[in-house]
Amino acid sequence: MPKALAPEISTWPDADPQLIGSRCGACEFVTFPAQDRCPNCSTAPMTEELLPRTGTIVAWTVQAFPPGAPYVGPVGKDFQPFGVGLVELDDVVRVEGRLTESDPSKIEFGQRVELTMIPFATDDAGDDIYTFAFRSVSA
Repeated sequence: MPKALAPEISTWPDADPQLIGSRCGACEFVTFPAQDRCPNCSTAPMTEELLPRTGTIVAWTVQAFPPGAPYVGPVGKDFQPFGVGLVELDDVVRVEGRLTESDPSKIEFGQRVELTMIPFATDDAGDDIYTFAFRSVSA
């Protein structure tokens, strides 16, 4: 049975999942992932906020080697390079995440993307573990 790598950060397995962030009631600052105190003004508590599903790539790279711990994905000959992007979610908050594209010639600054969930690894029971990622969409 598929499961999320971090179930507390998204509404998956909803058909159109959203990331879960938080908003400060005092200064309106939005964070992802959700936090108990505002990193902008130190106010508590923060309120949960469902984040937009679409955004724009503002920075990106291709990860050509397995990340360090606590990475649980494929390593060695099973590792495949993957795109990583900083995505501005419709002027609300910037989120770093995987991109579904890993070919540098197909990734652009300003490219429109949307949230999706992708298989990331397999657990000891053989179940797929999913994580969030961003895929290109037509403008």
